[in-house]
Amino acid sequence: MTEHVVRSVTVEIDAPARFVWDVLVDYANYPQWNPYTVAVSTTLEIGTPIDLTLPAVDGSDGTFVNREFVRIVDAPRHLRYDTGEEMPGILAIRDQWLTELGPDRCAYHTTDTITGKYADKVMELTGEGTRRGSSVLVLPSRSRP
Repeated sequence: MTEHVVRSVTVEIDAPARFVWDVLVDYANYPQWNPYTVAVSTTLEIGTPIDLTLPAVDGSDGTFVNREFVRIVDAPRHLRYDTGEEMPGILAIRDQWLTELGPDRCAYHTTDTITGKYADKVMELTGEGTRRGSSVLVLPSRSRP
């Protein structure tokens, strides 16, 4: 089975990991700073959906809802969600990591793992967007207290 892993740059942030975590899971404000996620709906309970409204892959003005499922919520360190069985032949996993570097400093990075029968095709069609989205300024300026 093919596996593609896209790892973002690691960003060091002058703020406590807990504060940054709170920004990371403040989904109502994602549109203010994340150009790759128009809206998010979730309870963040393990096994429940996380519905991500994303810009159309073809660059048009449209959007689509990508349903994934919350797998790990380990505040303020690790958040994971994946596509589960939503897309036969594809499993997409998003991991977001915070590492404490001190009481008022942390580091953040993401990994996107795409596996399955159609992983190569998904990366061909969306890989550049995935790479760009993973390395966008990953948290807003308000992540500094």
